[in-house]
Amino acid sequence: MTHAEKIARWLVSLRFEDISSQACDQLKLRVVDALGCAIAAQAGEPVKIVHDQLMDFGGRSVCTLIGGGQNAPDRATFYNSALVRYLDFNDSYLASGETCHPSDNLGAVLAAAEYARASGKKFLTALAAAYQVQCRLSDEAPVRAKGFDHTTQGSYAAAAGAAKALGLDVDQTANAIAISGTAFNALRVTRTGTLSHWKGLAYPNTAFGAIHAAFLAKRGITGPPEVFEGNKGFMEAIAGPFEIDWQQEDLERVKRTIVKKYNAEIHSQATLEGTLELRATYGVKPHEIESIQIDTFDVAFHIIGGGEEGDKSVVRTKEEADHSLPYMVAVALLDGQVMPAQYRADRIVADDVQGLMQRITVQELPEFSASFPDEMRSRITIQLKDGGNLWVERKDYEGFYTNPVNWEGAWRKFNSLGQSFVEEETLQALFEAVQQLERLRIDQLTELLAKTGGRSAD
Repeated sequence: MTHAEKIARWLVSLRFEDISSQACDQLKLRVVDALGCAIAAQAGEPVKIVHDQLMDFGGRSVCTLIGGGQNAPDRATFYNSALVRYLDFNDSYLASGETCHPSDNLGAVLAAAEYARASGKKFLTALAAAYQVQCRLSDEAPVRAKGFDHTTQGSYAAAAGAAKALGLDVDQTANAIAISGTAFNALRVTRTGTLSHWKGLAYPNTAFGAIHAAFLAKRGITGPPEVFEGNKGFMEAIAGPFEIDWQQEDLERVKRTIVKKYNAEIHSQATLEGTLELRATYGVKPHEIESIQIDTFDVAFHIIGGGEEGDKSVVRTKEEADHSLPYMVAVALLDGQVMPAQYRADRIVADDVQGLMQRITVQELPEFSASFPDEMRSRITIQLKDGGNLWVERKDYEGFYTNPVNWEGAWRKFNSLGQSFVEEETLQALFEAVQQLERLRIDQLTELLAKTGGRSAD
């Protein structure tokens, strides 16, 4: 069997009962976390542009758009995925050579499940499978160092999840995976140098293509069966050889995914928790600060600290701000939080934050790098103008898999994100629906999602 067929056989065999109760609980927590991010993203400029394009082009009213309206499954996937991703506040998975956001698969799985009139159990099983495929490929076949984006593994994961939700057979599933995996090998330049809107739209585009591939496969279109191991396939052209015994895989990887506490790039989370602790403990004022030193691990340094993926001291846009550790630390000290409000255009260019971030330096410590991804070590040292210094060290944060979020914490984030857009009664009903999703039909969830766009953000 080819690797694509092995994945397909595993996928078709999966049942809801294969998800442990702990993994199921964590998966539902990820769903509610992603939906909170989606609801709060409705005012985003790129999201509005995507919505305008969908409305201009039209599409058969089959699948629900978060916030109201319907469109074709692939277009609903693109829009809903853009909502989940835009704030850069959804979950993450850390592998030694790759970082990804597995809830990026939610849009494709949701649209496929709604099209198929699936149960909540079927949706959760398909989403758990997408998580497992993306996380395991990130473990065994990282592509970041080769110059490719993590959406490359996502092309397999989103296709797998959509195929499972649609109920495709082994051959159809293998073809969906082959088509999508062959077609969407994205470049890492998406997240290096000057950042653009595409940072938040790259995975939605992949999910759009993946569900398109699944529907083509459903109708009988075939894809390259040796997409992984074949001549000029994924292994030879990009990842190098690897082996995953899919028949031995479970649906538990979701328990190693992590939820963001702050609206900031994932590798900043422990640093920001430490920064805000220093602020709360010592009441430090920005004018008292001479300099700030951030010691962190190599991945954080290279992606958000000014390492190989570009200078982070010049910040003018939301996309640049949420991938600049100096900006995020500065705004945390000034505002006492890092939430969507900290990425308003006027906040980003304000003199206070622009000035303070120039006093921040970031460096990698080898001993911190050695413990990643099992830990997210960071040390923050604030040198005061009077000669004193304050410091704190972190190895994880609230939301890391070693300190997982619970339903109370999930509600705080969900409510804070959604309350400006959704009436409290609807918000509470949606939260409770996700908690008992295995007992519902997926259309009962999408009916509630259609009601989440009735108010404008304050």
